Amino acid sequence: MKSVMVWDPVVRVFHWATAVLFVANFAVFDDDSVLHIYVGYVLFALVLVRLVWGIVGTRYARFNAFWPSFIQIKQHIGGMFRGDAEQHLSHNPLGALMVCNLLCALFLIGITGIMMSDGGFSNADWVEDAHEFLSNYAMICVGLHILGVLIETRRGGVNLIRAMITGVKSAPAKSSE
Repeated sequence: MKSVMVWDPVVRVFHWATAVLFVANFAVFDDDSVLHIYVGYVLFALVLVRLVWGIVGTRYARFNAFWPSFIQIKQHIGGMFRGDAEQHLSHNPLGALMVCNLLCALFLIGITGIMMSDGGFSNADWVEDAHEFLSNYAMICVGLHILGVLIETRRGGVNLIRAMITGVKSAPAKSSE
Protein backbone atom coordinates (compact mmCIF):
# COMPACT_ATOMS: atom_id res chain seq x y z
CA MET A 1 0.00 0.00 0.00
CA LYS A 2 1.08 3.53 -0.65
CA SER A 3 -0.31 6.80 0.66
CA VAL A 4 -1.11 9.43 -1.93
CA MET A 5 -2.28 13.01 -1.42
CA VAL A 6 -5.36 12.92 -3.63
CA TRP A 7 -7.76 15.60 -2.46
CA ASP A 8 -6.24 19.03 -1.92
CA PRO A 9 -7.53 21.56 0.66
CA VAL A 10 -9.77 23.33 -1.88
CA VAL A 11 -11.59 20.09 -2.70
CA ARG A 12 -11.88 19.05 0.95
CA VAL A 13 -13.10 22.45 2.20
CA PHE A 14 -15.58 22.58 -0.69
CA HIS A 15 -16.83 19.06 0.07
CA TRP A 16 -17.38 19.48 3.80
CA ALA A 17 -18.60 23.09 3.69
CA THR A 18 -21.06 22.19 0.94
CA ALA A 19 -22.26 19.12 2.83
CA VAL A 20 -22.89 21.04 6.06
CA LEU A 21 -24.41 24.12 4.43
CA PHE A 22 -26.64 22.17 2.03
CA VAL A 23 -28.06 19.97 4.78
CA ALA A 24 -28.56 23.01 7.03
CA ASN A 25 -30.31 24.94 4.27
CA PHE A 26 -32.42 21.92 3.35
CA ALA A 27 -33.41 20.72 6.81
CA VAL A 28 -32.77 23.46 9.38
CA PHE A 29 -33.15 26.97 8.01
CA ASP A 30 -36.60 28.27 7.13
CA ASP A 31 -37.00 28.49 3.34
CA ASP A 32 -38.22 32.09 3.56
CA SER A 33 -35.48 33.30 5.91
CA VAL A 34 -32.69 35.69 5.03
CA LEU A 35 -30.25 33.10 6.43
CA HIS A 36 -31.49 30.54 3.87
CA ILE A 37 -30.86 33.04 1.07
CA TYR A 38 -27.36 33.99 2.30
CA VAL A 39 -26.35 30.37 2.82
CA GLY A 40 -27.65 29.69 -0.69
CA TYR A 41 -25.38 32.41 -2.07
CA VAL A 42 -22.41 30.91 -0.21
CA LEU A 43 -23.25 27.47 -1.60
CA PHE A 44 -23.51 28.87 -5.11
CA ALA A 45 -20.14 30.61 -4.71
CA LEU A 46 -18.61 27.34 -3.48
CA VAL A 47 -19.97 25.52 -6.54
CA LEU A 48 -18.52 28.19 -8.86
CA VAL A 49 -15.11 27.90 -7.14
CA ARG A 50 -15.25 24.09 -7.49
CA LEU A 51 -16.16 24.34 -11.17
CA VAL A 52 -13.17 26.59 -11.81
CA TRP A 53 -10.95 24.36 -9.65
CA GLY A 54 -12.14 21.38 -11.70
CA ILE A 55 -10.48 23.00 -14.69
CA VAL A 56 -7.35 24.66 -13.25
CA GLY A 57 -6.84 22.86 -9.93
CA THR A 58 -4.45 20.19 -8.81
CA ARG A 59 -4.11 16.87 -10.64
CA TYR A 60 -6.86 14.87 -8.91
CA ALA A 61 -9.16 17.90 -8.52
CA ARG A 62 -9.46 18.39 -12.27
CA PHE A 63 -12.50 16.87 -13.94
CA ASN A 64 -10.37 15.32 -16.67
CA ALA A 65 -8.60 13.26 -13.97
CA PHE A 66 -11.74 11.33 -13.12
CA TRP A 67 -14.28 11.79 -15.91
CA PRO A 68 -15.23 8.20 -16.79
CA SER A 69 -15.76 6.68 -20.17
CA PHE A 70 -18.79 4.50 -20.87
CA ILE A 71 -16.49 1.46 -20.91
CA GLN A 72 -15.06 2.35 -17.47
CA ILE A 73 -18.57 2.73 -16.06
CA LYS A 74 -19.61 -0.62 -17.52
CA GLN A 75 -16.46 -2.34 -16.21
CA HIS A 76 -16.91 -0.79 -12.77
CA ILE A 77 -20.53 -1.93 -12.47
CA GLY A 78 -19.56 -5.40 -13.69
CA GLY A 79 -16.75 -5.51 -11.14
CA MET A 80 -19.17 -4.57 -8.38
CA PHE A 81 -21.41 -7.52 -9.27
CA ARG A 82 -18.43 -9.88 -9.54
CA GLY A 83 -17.10 -8.69 -6.17
CA ASP A 84 -13.86 -7.30 -7.63
CA ALA A 85 -12.12 -4.87 -5.28
CA GLU A 86 -10.67 -2.37 -7.71
CA GLN A 87 -8.89 0.74 -6.47
CA HIS A 88 -9.00 4.24 -7.92
CA LEU A 89 -6.78 7.05 -6.68
CA SER A 90 -9.42 9.61 -7.52
CA HIS A 91 -13.13 8.85 -7.82
CA ASN A 92 -14.32 5.54 -9.20
CA PRO A 93 -16.51 5.85 -12.32
CA LEU A 94 -19.83 5.91 -10.45
CA GLY A 95 -18.42 8.30 -7.86
CA ALA A 96 -17.27 10.61 -10.65
CA LEU A 97 -20.75 10.59 -12.16
CA MET A 98 -22.21 11.44 -8.75
CA VAL A 99 -19.78 14.34 -8.32
CA CYS A 100 -20.85 15.78 -11.68
CA ASN A 101 -24.52 15.08 -10.92
CA LEU A 102 -24.38 16.86 -7.56
CA LEU A 103 -22.44 19.81 -8.95
CA CYS A 104 -25.03 20.25 -11.71
CA ALA A 105 -27.92 19.94 -9.24
CA LEU A 106 -26.34 22.43 -6.83
CA PHE A 107 -25.63 24.84 -9.68
CA LEU A 108 -29.27 24.70 -10.84
CA ILE A 109 -30.52 25.04 -7.25
CA GLY A 110 -28.40 28.18 -7.00
CA ILE A 111 -29.68 29.58 -10.29
CA THR A 112 -33.33 29.00 -9.34
CA GLY A 113 -32.67 30.47 -5.89
CA ILE A 114 -31.15 33.59 -7.42
CA MET A 115 -34.06 33.82 -9.82
CA MET A 116 -36.49 33.79 -6.89
CA SER A 117 -34.59 36.25 -4.71
CA ASP A 118 -32.98 38.68 -7.18
CA GLY A 119 -33.98 37.69 -10.65
CA GLY A 120 -37.51 39.04 -10.84
CA PHE A 121 -39.08 35.59 -10.67
CA SER A 122 -40.25 35.79 -7.04
CA ASN A 123 -43.86 35.18 -8.09
CA ALA A 124 -43.13 32.49 -10.68
CA ASP A 125 -44.40 29.22 -9.24
CA TRP A 126 -42.43 27.16 -11.76
CA VAL A 127 -39.13 28.56 -10.48
CA GLU A 128 -40.00 27.76 -6.87
CA ASP A 129 -41.22 24.29 -7.93
CA ALA A 130 -37.97 23.67 -9.83
CA HIS A 131 -35.92 24.89 -6.84
CA GLU A 132 -37.78 22.57 -4.49
CA PHE A 133 -37.63 19.61 -6.87
CA LEU A 134 -33.89 20.06 -7.41
CA SER A 135 -33.28 20.39 -3.67
CA ASN A 136 -35.17 17.16 -2.96
CA TYR A 137 -33.38 15.45 -5.84
CA ALA A 138 -30.00 16.60 -4.51
CA MET A 139 -30.82 15.35 -1.01
CA ILE A 140 -31.71 11.93 -2.41
CA CYS A 141 -28.42 11.95 -4.32
CA VAL A 142 -26.56 12.90 -1.13
CA GLY A 143 -28.05 9.81 0.52
CA LEU A 144 -26.99 7.67 -2.44
CA HIS A 145 -23.53 9.27 -2.33
CA ILE A 146 -23.13 8.37 1.34
CA LEU A 147 -24.35 4.83 0.66
CA GLY A 148 -21.88 4.52 -2.22
CA VAL A 149 -19.02 5.75 -0.03
CA LEU A 150 -19.87 3.20 2.65
CA ILE A 151 -20.15 0.37 0.10
CA GLU A 152 -16.89 1.31 -1.63
CA THR A 153 -15.08 1.71 1.69
CA ARG A 154 -16.08 -1.81 2.64
CA ARG A 155 -15.57 -3.26 -0.85
CA GLY A 156 -12.21 -1.64 -1.51
CA GLY A 157 -10.80 -1.55 2.02
CA VAL A 158 -9.94 2.17 1.79
CA ASN A 159 -11.54 4.51 4.33
CA LEU A 160 -12.93 7.13 1.96
CA ILE A 161 -14.30 9.34 4.72
CA ARG A 162 -10.86 9.61 6.33
CA ALA A 163 -9.35 10.24 2.90
CA MET A 164 -11.75 13.14 2.32
CA ILE A 165 -10.80 14.59 5.72
CA THR A 166 -7.03 14.21 5.40
CA GLY A 167 -6.70 14.29 1.62
CA VAL A 168 -4.50 11.17 1.79
CA LYS A 169 -5.76 7.96 0.27
CA SER A 170 -4.21 4.55 0.78
CA ALA A 171 -3.96 2.59 -2.41
CA PRO A 172 -2.17 -0.49 -3.64
CA ALA A 173 1.09 0.15 -5.46
CA LYS A 174 -0.82 -0.60 -8.67
CA SER A 175 -4.17 1.22 -8.85
CA SER A 176 -6.43 2.73 -11.50
CA GLU A 177 -6.81 6.45 -11.88
